[in-house]
Amino acid sequence: MKNESKNYAFIDGQNLNLGIKELGWKLDLKKFRKYLEDKYQVKKAYYFIGYIDGNQVLYQMLQEYGYILIFKPTLSDSDGKIKGNCDAELVLHTMIEFKNFDKAIIVTSDGDFACLVDYLIGKEKLKTVLAPSNRKYSSLLRKITKGKFVAFLDVLKPKLVFRSQKKEKDPLGTKPVWSLFVVILLQL
Repeated sequence: MKNESKNYAFIDGQNLNLGIKELGWKLDLKKFRKYLEDKYQVKKAYYFIGYIDGNQVLYQMLQEYGYILIFKPTLSDSDGKIKGNCDAELVLHTMIEFKNFDKAIIVTSDGDFACLVDYLIGKEKLKTVLAPSNRKYSSLLRKITKGKFVAFLDVLKPKLVFRSQKKEKDPLGTKPVWSLFVVILLQL
């Protein structure tokens, strides 16, 4: 029987979201969860996110897709910008779960995680760092990973881009009543 890996993903939700958004596309989080499972044998995917009232639909969707949500309370700064940095929570949960996973997948491009990545490499517990793109990948992470243990999501856009589920527009630009009328006329 094949020995299956028990890998865990630790996802910096804000960094992932903003990094992909800067690239001009939207990540399909359902496809991304499946990708993590298929490519990296991820059994648990912890998604670290700032909690905002009114986002319950998003949180419920993420849970339905298979993410385990770890919330950070948010605060508004003097400009009204919402802050909810989850860096400490991601590091803490990675260490809490350390004995439970074979390898970790860290999803971020933030250099604040350099010490965590370095530690995981030293303990042979890092599978990869998944960053939104090479353009904004931290020089600290770049130095520690030395071109190994890193993959970029921008090259996976065709596979992971969110495509709207809206119905296709009528190519003739007609309404259903007019379409029916045209069909009747053609049959005369």
